[in-house]
Amino acid sequence: MTATALAPARPRLGALTAESTFIARSMRHSLRDVEALLMSVMLPVMLMLMFTWIFGNAIDPSGGYVDYVVPGIILLCAGFGASSTAVSVSRDMTTGIIDRFRTMPLRSGAVLTGHVVASLVRNLFATAVVIAVGLLVGFRPSAGPLEWLGAFGVVALYILAITYLFAAIGLAASTPEAAVGYGFILLFLPYVSSAFVPVETMPEWLQPIAEYQPITPVIEAIRALLMDQPVGDNVLWAVVWCVAIVAVSVVWGAWLFRRKAGRR
Repeated sequence: MTATALAPARPRLGALTAESTFIARSMRHSLRDVEALLMSVMLPVMLMLMFTWIFGNAIDPSGGYVDYVVPGIILLCAGFGASSTAVSVSRDMTTGIIDRFRTMPLRSGAVLTGHVVASLVRNLFATAVVIAVGLLVGFRPSAGPLEWLGAFGVVALYILAITYLFAAIGLAASTPEAAVGYGFILLFLPYVSSAFVPVETMPEWLQPIAEYQPITPVIEAIRALLMDQPVGDNVLWAVVWCVAIVAVSVVWGAWLFRRKAGRR
């Protein structure tokens, strides 16, 4: 009589164990990639200094243009920082590391969660630096504590939305280089919005595009909150757009991940 050897059961991980593992992994990668973090901060800062010191007096001779442009630069900073997420995700999908993860008792979707959370932390830090530089060059918000908290919430929600979208783009791209190209297209959206000039100053055919795209209500919500102005329905539309982007990106990203990684 022969004994039948049973394969040991694969250990089950506790709740959020896989997510915390990949968050820590992505945070370590972020800390090691100092150049990417510096570029995500330096590029928006350079644009803010350029628009404030070179173009500012031509756009607004009263000298108040810095108060108008900083909210737009904040979102531009978020876009630059989130675009690196597409490259990181695409690199994971093309270097074979996902095949190794498939042999482990880990939820595959935790890989995306790690990238998104690490990017959110990194971009919030970069946003704080951009706001600090804005204060140094003359940005004078008149918001109270509640308005600052509301503006911070809108910024964080936007960063979450744009990061999930870039993560999905990284999954869709065939190579990290292609992910850079696709992400670069999205980085143009703030320029076709109220980030740098009022929508009513644009050509008539361009005004509907600028007014009804998702970036404009987010910028107007942040601007109104920081400058203690009436917010109207901008906060509502900003939240609706961000939640919609997150929902679409999560569904799209999950489908792409299952198709490429071959695991639910």
